[in-house]
Amino acid sequence: MNSPARQAPVDNASTQAFGLDTLAGKASWLQSTGALVRPPSFGERDDRNDDPSSPVPTSGITPTFVLSSPLDGTSVAGPAVTVNQDTHAASQNEPAVAVDPNNPNRVVAAANDYVTRTWSCDINGAPCSGLGDGYSGTYYSNNGGATWCCIATDPDHQGTLIPGVTRLSGGQYDAGGDPALAFDSRGRVYYAGLGFDRTAPPNTVAVNKGTFDHRGALHWGPPAFIGQTEDPFLLNDKEWLAVDSHSESRFRDRVYVTWTLFMYDPDTGNYVQSPIVFSFSKNGGATFSAPTSIVGDVLYDQGSRVVAGSDGTVYVVWEGSRAVDPFNSIWMVKSSDGGARWSDPVAIAGVVDILPPANTVFRTNSFPAADIAPDGTLYVAWSAEVRNTATEYGVDPACAYWLVGSSAVYANCHSAAVWSKLSGDHEDEHDGHDGGHDGGATWTSPVPIVPRLDASNRIVEGYPVTQPDGTMLNAPAPRRVDTFWPGVAVSPSGRVYMSAYAADVVSPWQTCRTPDSPTSRGRINCLALGSYVNNARLDYYVANIGRGIERKVTTHPINTRYHFGGGFIGDYTGLAVGSDNRFHAVWADTNNVQTVTWWYGDEFVPTIVHQQDIVIGSGRF
Repeated sequence: MNSPARQAPVDNASTQAFGLDTLAGKASWLQSTGALVRPPSFGERDDRNDDPSSPVPTSGITPTFVLSSPLDGTSVAGPAVTVNQDTHAASQNEPAVAVDPNNPNRVVAAANDYVTRTWSCDINGAPCSGLGDGYSGTYYSNNGGATWCCIATDPDHQGTLIPGVTRLSGGQYDAGGDPALAFDSRGRVYYAGLGFDRTAPPNTVAVNKGTFDHRGALHWGPPAFIGQTEDPFLLNDKEWLAVDSHSESRFRDRVYVTWTLFMYDPDTGNYVQSPIVFSFSKNGGATFSAPTSIVGDVLYDQGSRVVAGSDGTVYVVWEGSRAVDPFNSIWMVKSSDGGARWSDPVAIAGVVDILPPANTVFRTNSFPAADIAPDGTLYVAWSAEVRNTATEYGVDPACAYWLVGSSAVYANCHSAAVWSKLSGDHEDEHDGHDGGHDGGATWTSPVPIVPRLDASNRIVEGYPVTQPDGTMLNAPAPRRVDTFWPGVAVSPSGRVYMSAYAADVVSPWQTCRTPDSPTSRGRINCLALGSYVNNARLDYYVANIGRGIERKVTTHPINTRYHFGGGFIGDYTGLAVGSDNRFHAVWADTNNVQTVTWWYGDEFVPTIVHQQDIVIGSGRF
């Protein structure tokens, strides 16, 4: 066990106490209960239709019930724009976005893309939708996000799916995902993602370089693999990407990649550690340096972000802990020599990991986002569980679910997307390290991205409702708005935008008492309806930090219960800003409906369903 033990039980799940405030302790506790310890990339495993007793039907399935709510939209309304262009109810989530530094009208977005799960083709008699998986989808716009390209419809018409990683796109892996994007100074765009098999060890980090032709069409080159392994006790996860796009930098167009390397004990299979590792390319992504750990003794980590400043300094931030730490922190290291040497890790702030927003079931995290201003000011944001009466946004043990239980946290605390900044961190190399005058140790106190929301209660909509047994479900008691999964983007002129989801609406949702099997089929076909429950819905907000104002960019609240049983809508959102000071925020939205026919190897009669899409909101304020 890699962290100090705790004396309090965790929601009565186990009588053995572990240090569940840190990643190492959480992994140890999960193993003690017999739970499967898997990093987030494997979170959608239960949606696969691999039940041999459930063959593909010879005629389309007619659903008994399809879950939906009259409170939800049927199309994403303007000025928000749907990015992905498929039309058969594929899911897309976990978006990233980048803007060409030379052309603010050129925007590229990416997402976990399940479009192959809805393809109508077959390969040697097997439905493509049963052979596909979560792939690496990308989309581009040459008019500032007003319209988008392209559509992937079958193995011969891949659109702008990332090539060379996943099986139906010419690669060797079952699935891909965890997208990250960045442009260089010459208008080339880079995509970083994962390649992995669902039930076998092979996995990798992959980087593809994209170029635009004279007509403005995006073309992706082959992947460069980093950290490729078949070791069953190593797992690459949650990579991120930055490119030094500053024309005056001595490291101009150097490509930087960070990710989490999960390590397991070969004898027991138990989690050992998960440091953040780093690699770089000096030749346009053709080859990369050998992966190197950059976190010192902060070995229990996840969720890194790497950014490059105009002077060539590279910063990496992440969430993690040392073996002796009572709580996780948001950490930072920096390099002033292109990634050859790194400073010692500095804790930006302690953090209590967030629970899922009240009345939701999707997984959450407290991973940071970051960007750097032209003057060298580094901005970092993350999600923290804080008391409802909080005036400070650091560690509060009263909001730690492993100490007080989830019920107490939901009663007294909420999740807040907060930010901090580091200014005036100048170079001062000494003792073989690369650090600032104070090692980057002076940070502002964390504050909410949207203070008004942090002090607000949720809006109630749709109550009361009659339950199937004739009783009434009334509106829940007032509860503070949860904000989470921040984005950070700073324009070349220094305008700072930040963004986050907000669980600001609560409404009734009718559950499915008896879903069809296997799990993937039950995502569409409900055999018997269940009771209504309270369900938090989301909006997405963007804030201008310098002006202290915010704007809601969603045009209808988002119901997270659609697809994946409500358990997965990605692990982050995206935010970018161009040289015109115009921001582009991307998030997973569920307010479109489409017709599904093929789904995870099953054929349905054409059925209208809600799905997860990537939606963008753009503007300047």
